[in-house]
Amino acid sequence: MTNVVSIGLPKKPNLGQRQAALLGSFAQHRRPADDVFWLKENAEVLNILATSGAVLPTHALEVYASFYDTIEERMRFFPQYYRFLLSICLDLEELGMPGDTGRRLCDTVRAASLPESELSDLQRAEANRLLARRDVAEPDEALHARLLRFISHAETFALPNKKVAYELTHIVFYLSDYGAQPLALPERAITSLEYAGLLAYLDQDVDLLSEVCVALRFAGQLPSEIWEQWLETEVHGFVVRSVGSAPAADAYHEYLVTSWWATIAGLSGFRSVQQPGAIEISRHHSQRGPLRAISELMYQLGTARSGNWTHMRVLFEQALPPEHHSILIGAAQSSQRFETFFEGFSRAL
Repeated sequence: MTNVVSIGLPKKPNLGQRQAALLGSFAQHRRPADDVFWLKENAEVLNILATSGAVLPTHALEVYASFYDTIEERMRFFPQYYRFLLSICLDLEELGMPGDTGRRLCDTVRAASLPESELSDLQRAEANRLLARRDVAEPDEALHARLLRFISHAETFALPNKKVAYELTHIVFYLSDYGAQPLALPERAITSLEYAGLLAYLDQDVDLLSEVCVALRFAGQLPSEIWEQWLETEVHGFVVRSVGSAPAADAYHEYLVTSWWATIAGLSGFRSVQQPGAIEISRHHSQRGPLRAISELMYQLGTARSGNWTHMRVLFEQALPPEHHSILIGAAQSSQRFETFFEGFSRAL
């Protein structure tokens, strides 16, 4: 990994106002509050602001006042959404909402043993992290060991699989309490993050690469300068415009996660939001990364493919268009682990 040299997105004094406008849009103008996707989207935006140390204007949380006042009744009726509800409540209080409802919700979740209804270790880890914020969680060393074992199996993350890559980043988020607690990961887990980052960079996936870079920083690592310089360029590529009604789908998640990364990296995120209201978040058309083309070429080679990067790079130079080859070479230069990554990625016989 290398030190990051910022080429500078200057911090702006109206960041808090932009974040307040963003909350107004998510709380009131995208979906109705009885829609589970409202819970998902608002849990995401509040969590990102709370874990990036946002300082909001005093009026910013007023749009959530009625929801906060009824959240205990919602928990009683919708216990299946307890992680969303608890996350929203705790983050609201972290951001300045007066009250102690979060502690009571934690007690309710614990008394009902709701985390025990989870099949996934990932979801149990999220639940434990939420309860620990009010000192209600019990240590679960067996769960901790299983999570570390999963993220330390680096070979898993040398293969394209976005589901496991996002599970990797979220496990690091939960283990580090989103950067609030020091986290010393095994070297193999750092390798896993770097492999996931290489795949995200090869795919030019701004969403996943932002999460990988945030996870690396939470683990006390500096991400690749090449990766973060590309992300810094991509932060400028989002357009936020006012619309009559919010779209069913837009680039909101990519926007939130890249803005989160930018804030944690000391840059300026949440650009272009001016005032509350319905907004649509779009992103400029960026070139597709070479990941699929590389994978298809490797598959077509069959038994002729090799895990030796030095040997295969000549073939890629001949077969890939210049823009794809440039990204591939950038990936190779971005990590000292690239050759061992390529051995696993090649699946050579």
